[in-house]
Amino acid sequence: MGRIRKVVFPIAGLGTRMLPATKVLPKEMLPVVDKPVVQYAVEEAAAAGCELFVFVTGRGKALIEDHFDRAFELFETLRRKQREEDLGELERAIPAAGSLVYTRQQAPLGLGHAVWCARHIVGDEPFAVVLVDDLIHARVPCLKQLVDAHAETGANIVAVMEVPKEHTDRYGIVVPGRERGRLVEIEGFVEKPKPEEAPSRLAVVGRYVLSGRIFELLAKTKPGSGGEIQLTDAMAALLEEQPFFGLRFEGRRFDCGDRLGYLEAVIAFALERPELAAGLHAALRRFL
Repeated sequence: MGRIRKVVFPIAGLGTRMLPATKVLPKEMLPVVDKPVVQYAVEEAAAAGCELFVFVTGRGKALIEDHFDRAFELFETLRRKQREEDLGELERAIPAAGSLVYTRQQAPLGLGHAVWCARHIVGDEPFAVVLVDDLIHARVPCLKQLVDAHAETGANIVAVMEVPKEHTDRYGIVVPGRERGRLVEIEGFVEKPKPEEAPSRLAVVGRYVLSGRIFELLAKTKPGSGGEIQLTDAMAALLEEQPFFGLRFEGRRFDCGDRLGYLEAVIAFALERPELAAGLHAALRRFL
């Protein structure tokens, strides 16, 4: 497996857990402080060395394309008003020309199908997958941690974390093997098992580094949990051919597709901002 140059963002979901806010606004454009969730994901991928950003979109996602483009009127207004700091921040948020690719998932057939839709763009090289809803606050960007583990092992790598036993039916759960530091050898995957049937509490969260071979296996994968084509099922098939490790990443994960997880993310990221921290602390004390 070679260097990770390409990253896939499956963003075709409707964001029904965040209605009515996401009736018109894509869930990926919900702001965490002053940046949309999707921008954090792209910045994380760029920090991991990715050069081609592949968005698997659906209807109603045009605002995401607009966000990563230049808004001529806004940029010119900022330039005339000599608001160089704001202008520079907007410029830095736009990836290099030709580094963004958009393709459509025409039907909601699951995460595995969404990743498969990127097959002709990615080809047969190893690549990353980032689920934008999973916002991970970390000193070293989470995907960078996975890319470094991939370089060390040459294996497929997924981000994993312990979840409460009663929540195993919300995640893909791994069958763990030997441990090597923060790396866990994976012996199997089970998609959303009932708590009493879960092989562990170690759940896969939204960061993956995968072999291009996964596309051939996804093409053969039958609908699984929820009647959808599950990425976990294809990874289980890939596990029979290639090694897999779970990385207990360093950082904190926020589920921004969930109301409470989103609010926690806003607070956590705002408290990291020196210009906001003191005022936010005071505001929280008034409410609590």
